[in-house]
Amino acid sequence: MADNIARVFADAIATDPTRPLLTWYDDASGDRTELSGATLANWVAKTANLLVDEVALAQGDPAGVLLPPHWQTAAVLLGCWSAKLSVVDTPGDVDVLFAAADRFDEAQSWSAGERYALGLSPLAAPLRQVPPGFADYVVEVRRHGDHFRPQPGPGPADGHLLARAEARAAELGITPGARIMVDAAAYPDPVDWLLAPLTQAATVVLCANLDPTRLPARLSTEQVTHPLP
Repeated sequence: MADNIARVFADAIATDPTRPLLTWYDDASGDRTELSGATLANWVAKTANLLVDEVALAQGDPAGVLLPPHWQTAAVLLGCWSAKLSVVDTPGDVDVLFAAADRFDEAQSWSAGERYALGLSPLAAPLRQVPPGFADYVVEVRRHGDHFRPQPGPGPADGHLLARAEARAAELGITPGARIMVDAAAYPDPVDWLLAPLTQAATVVLCANLDPTRLPARLSTEQVTHPLP
């Protein structure tokens, strides 16, 4: 196993960057978004370039992430880890903060140098109204480059996170190359829905507001080999 998250992500998509890596469903809105490894890598690179080139962050700088399980959250987290930032989820002083629309009030308790808002809308649509003090992530990130070369070696928490992810993959029965289905409400920790699958080069069908009546058809259509319990 590689010693850093950026390398684990690169290894997970190396064999076939075109295969669906992360498929997102929201049964409340009807949204479905499918990202190949190459497409997610593009978003990750743009996010890392935003953090390094525009926000001028350096290895170990803290980033706050107030986001639910979502494909855009995967891009933000992997972008932060690619830039070797320290990702935190408890209020404090951070250099950059990413917040979902329903957590803007909570974000006020954070002291942040730069703030990015995410509406998590279908098709990555921009926010209709950006709150004061925030920039719209999907607008800002698109201006940045499609390629990013991470610094060698692990970020500040990579070893701990990858050890947890490998342990969780074993506990959850995620095997190499599996296609898993994840109920976002049951597994909100990104170690479970993002990092554990990546350590096994598994692909993910991530579902919010899961409708049990749609589950049998979706398992078949998406060729899921392992729904998480």
